[in-house]
Amino acid sequence: MKRRVSACLLAVLLLCSLLPALAASPERHSTTVLFTHDLHSHFLPQSDGQGNESGGYARLKTALDRERRAHPDALTVDGGDFSIGSLIQTLYTTQGAELRTMGAMGYDAAAVGNHEFDHTGTGFADMLNAVVESGDPAPALLMANYKPAASNPDQLDILRSMAAYGVQDYMLLERGGVTYGLFGLMGVDSDACAPSSGFELGDMVSEAQRCVDALKAEGAQFIICLSHSGTNEKKKLSEDEQLAEKVSGIDLIISGHTHTTLAQPILAGDTYIVSAGPYCENLGSITIEWTEGGGKTLSDYHLTPIDQTLPSDQTITTMVERWKGLVGGTYLAPYGLTYDEVLTVSGFDLLTPESGVQKGNPLGELVADAFLWAVNNLEADAPDVPTVAITADGVLRASLYPGEITTAMAFDVLSMGVGSDGTSGFPLVACYLTGAELKAAAEVDASVTPLMPAAQLYIAGMEYSFNTHRMFFNRVTDIRLVQENRRTEPAPILGDSSQHESSGYQYMVTQTDRTYSELEDGQLYRVVTGMYSAQMLGTVKSKSLGLLSLEPKLADGTPVTDFEACILRDENGSEIKEWYALAAYLKSFGEDGLPLRYTAPDGRKDVSRSWNPVELIKAPNWITIVTLIVLAAAAVLAYFLIRALRYAHRRRRYGKKKTL
Repeated sequence: MKRRVSACLLAVLLLCSLLPALAASPERHSTTVLFTHDLHSHFLPQSDGQGNESGGYARLKTALDRERRAHPDALTVDGGDFSIGSLIQTLYTTQGAELRTMGAMGYDAAAVGNHEFDHTGTGFADMLNAVVESGDPAPALLMANYKPAASNPDQLDILRSMAAYGVQDYMLLERGGVTYGLFGLMGVDSDACAPSSGFELGDMVSEAQRCVDALKAEGAQFIICLSHSGTNEKKKLSEDEQLAEKVSGIDLIISGHTHTTLAQPILAGDTYIVSAGPYCENLGSITIEWTEGGGKTLSDYHLTPIDQTLPSDQTITTMVERWKGLVGGTYLAPYGLTYDEVLTVSGFDLLTPESGVQKGNPLGELVADAFLWAVNNLEADAPDVPTVAITADGVLRASLYPGEITTAMAFDVLSMGVGSDGTSGFPLVACYLTGAELKAAAEVDASVTPLMPAAQLYIAGMEYSFNTHRMFFNRVTDIRLVQENRRTEPAPILGDSSQHESSGYQYMVTQTDRTYSELEDGQLYRVVTGMYSAQMLGTVKSKSLGLLSLEPKLADGTPVTDFEACILRDENGSEIKEWYALAAYLKSFGEDGLPLRYTAPDGRKDVSRSWNPVELIKAPNWITIVTLIVLAAAAVLAYFLIRALRYAHRRRRYGKKKTL
């Protein structure tokens, strides 16, 4: 009996001795974060060309609700660029449709991306005011290192709008007994993509560390950064990985801007970095088990495709239909178009260009043709001069797939920017370049595209050839103007005609007569392009380190100082938008459908990859000549250096030759 009492007392004493240790053991928590980024106003599902659909906020809401039922304490956040990418973006400054819809979907917070400033800093402020005036719920906006510049004349008005909305550097959020700290960042490349924002960028690392320290001092237990900076396969370009390594205390980074889809999180130090892909393609979910002592374990990570397998939430469906109606009654009415109006039909794919692949692209050529068509059919008092139309890879934002092509689809292809009239869509502009400068533009396409895929050009009214293995900035081997006279005729039906009958329309073919003329170096030629691309033309000299000279001019040869003076206008004085030029051109084909000439590149850009020595050095410019002289001089120098070294070696080995 005494032994039993002694054993019990010993057990009690041992338990008491362990109580302080048990009390001191860190408490374990589980955090689930639902996330998106780069939604780009994709309110409605879009076809993927394979019979499936992707995106749409009504389906996203269904996915969010399912995740929240499984994780009631989950946070819902976005990494920025929630605007610009569909016709509903045209309500950005007047309705703030994006943030109000995100509020209805239950988003807690969002970062601000570069496209939120496509309407400039004042447009951003107008959007915030519209959301505040609506009284609708909306996510908190976090922006720690991006502020209106002191030199911005609208600084005070923008700051007032930000204050009225409640834009913050960081915020505390209590959920499920845990205090979360969230802050938002704008990246370096993202800022570079917002040249008209009127904001200035603060250092990411120092501002992030400031936010982390402040949040922890205020009681935050888990720190989340909403970053519009992005990741990259090349570590030196991966801004969010660098951020995670240089800033201590960030538990999770939601990484937007680079449109990355991460099948698994990146672990940089103690920080998890996640991305779900752009355009509402997926809803990301990450669950992390953690202790306040700093230990973290990835419990779950998955991406839920937002596709046709998900039913649509009725509340969000009704909200989106309301936005569509407002777009039709405001933005589209002056164009005489409706949101879902069928412009024409297509029997084949027109895909956005493959990144960095140097070749022609039917979609790019269609858009360039549309710009040239707009000059002849929409522009008031267009001058009768040789004209070349240009578009760039970077402005082509969506593909066109077989079937009906609607107004909304045409807008999606060229959805970027805002005009001087304050409405969505870059306008077409016209400037003048000499023949020598047009050759320089072709050289930029031939040489810069591998380094900057967005710089790849597609043209109408001109053809050129280049070899990718020739000297940098001397790759173009032939260039000429082309004038086309086209006749569109029904295509002959070969073989089984049932396929043609079932398609509901007749394929059309175009017979083209072409006349060519050589470019004259000193002559001015009219160039029509979108506002963004025109502004980029003016940066060619700096981007080529002064090797190429290209200066957009007015018709009298004086340099362009303000591209707004070059905007193309119709007979009513209205801007001719890029997207409307495409829509009107598509509508011109009507029920006949897109001509078969757009099934493949038509040879206006001939890309050679030959190693034929003659082709590599023919027609050298000064860059190639100087390079060859330098290489020849280096070879001669190397030859004599080797001879001298050999001679010195023989002298050391055999000594001087004795003479009698």
